[in-house]
Order: sequence, then C-alpha cells, then structure tokens
Amino acid sequence: MFSPVNSIQLKSEIVTINEFEYSISSLQDRQQFDAEDHAASALGISSATWSLFGVIWPTSVVMALNVHKWRMAGKRVLEIGCGIGLCSIVLHRMGVDITASDYHPRARSLLHKNVLGNGLRPIKYQTGNWETENQELGKFDYVIGSDVLYQPAHARHVSQFIERHANDNVEVMIGDPGRENRARFTREMVGLGYSHRFENFDEQLDDGQRCKGRLLHYQRPG
Repeated sequence: MFSPVNSIQLKSEIVTINEFEYSISSLQDRQQFDAEDHAASALGISSATWSLFGVIWPTSVVMALNVHKWRMAGKRVLEIGCGIGLCSIVLHRMGVDITASDYHPRARSLLHKNVLGNGLRPIKYQTGNWETENQELGKFDYVIGSDVLYQPAHARHVSQFIERHANDNVEVMIGDPGRENRARFTREMVGLGYSHRFENFDEQLDDGQRCKGRLLHYQRPG
C-alpha cells in the first residue's frame, strides 16, 4: 500500500523479526526526493543521498534479528544512523532503554510514525551528526549501528562520535555488509583502546535477499 507524504511516496510492509511481525513504513524506493526539504539541503544532503535514511537496509534486518542475544537490560543503548529505526523499535518493544539518533531531518518523523504504527509509546530520539557533538545526547553503555561505514571519512567520524558518547565500560556492535572502510574503522577503534572481534553472517531475508557480512564487536572495559 502506497501513501503520499508531501512530495514523497511511502510504502507499508511487514517485517518479521524472530517470529514477531512489525509494520514498517519506508520510502517507496531510493529515487524519492523532496526538493522542498531545505533543512536537508542546509546539512549538505544531496538528492543522490536524500533517500538513504528512509529505506530498510538488509544489514539493519540482520542486526534486528540479533539484538535479543545481547544483555542490554538495565543499560542505556544508542542506535547511530537509525534511519527508519527498525533495530530501535525492536529493542523498544523488548523494554530496553534505547535512544535512536540520525543526521537526516526527516528521520525523526518517520521513526515516530513506525513506533506508533506498532502500538508502542514514543521513543527517545536525538540528532546524531557524527562530525559534531550533541551535548544533550549523553553517554551510553551500548552503541549499535547498521551499515554506517559507507563513506571513507566515516571510519574516523563514527569512531570519534562513539568515543564522545560512550561510557567507560562500553560495548559497540556494528553490522557491516563488507564496506571497504571496515578495516580502517577497526584501526580507529583499537587506537581508542577497544578490543575487537567479529562474527560472519549470511542470512536469507524474508524478501528473498541474501545478506552477507560481519557483526563487528568492540569493547572497552572500564
């Protein structure tokens, strides 16, 4: 089912995560672009990258399938580059203290739509610009992200952003589909004092896509 929102088109679909069905609204396709989104233009978001926040990325589904394995009860958790917020919504439903964050000015409203569409109470959200500091964001015990290393500069920007918002005893989990910047990011994290390990994934998703990559784990004991 498609529905117009200003000059963009949304679609609704069911995403099954560990036998639970989530109703998710996302952009109809990656060609969607709102030329009147002056806030995005001011941030340097081009027409070519405008839609990236609003689609379901395969790696985010893999992350959502795995978050139940991690011991997050009683911890503060931050999702960086949340986009439509699939992982945040799954954790929110589990009762985890999750804060979603993204750079795109439309991410908050689409996340809110998906939270309400699944009968959940509003989720905590903060702007997450990896190149700057958000003093209202605070510090977290866990930081997660899906496919956030797609630009060369992201290795340094993401690692520094994590460092600014990480408690001393922190765990970081990044889902990565094989981006070239993965090794550079790991070097940045090791330089900041983190140990690291990884596990490979190869998942057949509900929509027929096959998603391969690694779940990257980083930890800095306090």
